[in-house]
Amino acid sequence: MRIASATLLLPLQVYGFHLFGAANQLGSLLKGFSSEEPCLIKLGPNQYELVTEEQKFKYRRENIKFIDVTSHVSIEEAVSQGMIVGPVQESMLQQLLTIGSKQLKSIEKPAKYQYPSEAQQEKLVSPLFPDISIDSMRENLGNFTSFFNRFFKSETGLESAIWLQGTINDIVSPVAVEKGVTVTPFHHDKWDQFSIIVSIPGKNKSKSGKGNIVVIGSHQDSVNLLFPNLMRAPGADDDGSGTVTCLEALRLIIGQYNSGDFVPENTLEFHFYSAEEGGLLGSIDVFTSYKNAGEKVVAMLQQDMTGYTARVADNGVEPHMGLIVDYTSPELNNFVKLMIDTYCDIPYHETNCGYACSDHASASENGYPSSFVIESEMKLSNNYIHSILDTIDRIDWEHVKEHVKLTVGFAVELSSTKITDA
Repeated sequence: MRIASATLLLPLQVYGFHLFGAANQLGSLLKGFSSEEPCLIKLGPNQYELVTEEQKFKYRRENIKFIDVTSHVSIEEAVSQGMIVGPVQESMLQQLLTIGSKQLKSIEKPAKYQYPSEAQQEKLVSPLFPDISIDSMRENLGNFTSFFNRFFKSETGLESAIWLQGTINDIVSPVAVEKGVTVTPFHHDKWDQFSIIVSIPGKNKSKSGKGNIVVIGSHQDSVNLLFPNLMRAPGADDDGSGTVTCLEALRLIIGQYNSGDFVPENTLEFHFYSAEEGGLLGSIDVFTSYKNAGEKVVAMLQQDMTGYTARVADNGVEPHMGLIVDYTSPELNNFVKLMIDTYCDIPYHETNCGYACSDHASASENGYPSSFVIESEMKLSNNYIHSILDTIDRIDWEHVKEHVKLTVGFAVELSSTKITDA
């Protein structure tokens, strides 16, 4: 894509262009989108398409959802089974075949487990709620949104991941580390921003793996879809709000773990994914690696956008959470409903978000049951995301608190009970 830098400078001052080091910024943009290496994206359960990097972000602007599976799915198999839709440029296909495709990734239906039919840890969970700190979450989000953007291919995207890991290390005290809690960067082959995995070991941890795993997820990257590498993207709601929701839930749970009041039966993990905005790239790497290692994820809850309520109020709708019911686990969704009814002061509204709309889809792709709770019904969610206007002043902190309650309840309840196959 050719860009005349002189014509960009004035409008980009308005839209959040970082004028200092303009040449480097433009070089970074061109580096991110000049490559003609094709990508294989998955737009549905059996629907693939070959696209360029530039076309991927065009789809994102058009709100077309997909998973970039270039590193995980056999191109030959997709072609032979007639799964690739749209025009296929022969040069793109030959290039993919030349660089070498991976073995066919077998997609399974998510496993089914028996989850508790009633809350069992109220005496442990509910007393934590008065300690939820809006000041702490606001400070963390202020720091997180201070980076020019958190685009996974940008320098500031890497810097924000380093800050996030440092913040997590501060939460996970030496006492927790001595008891076996780990904070591990998960590095990716094609970009520098790393994912982060916090693991609190369960009693049923086996010698060959982690035993049953309960995952709480959020994504750390942000994007401005006009020019992803070039323009400011504070990402306060998408997904800064989900990230600080998980940080606060982790802080509360670590306190109980250190005191000995919380002793998980199952391993509890908090995941902070890189590169969600590039097509769930970080989370598909993480969950595919778990699948290949034979790890058993029994439940995954995604927190992506937890803090915007203005459209709900403007439309006269009651405050609520949006429970995504398409492409998620019905059994796990029923447990999420139980958690909301038990621990939250607002109800849920069922809503759809389409295929691969957040990182929970990467869990499902690997046969792991997943759920996704967003700030509201999709039609009422934040319309400022992916722009310079997704800012911290638009966050409703009382609403974020409700997501923290859900996250703590879900995490403690499921990691404290023996989970069996359905």
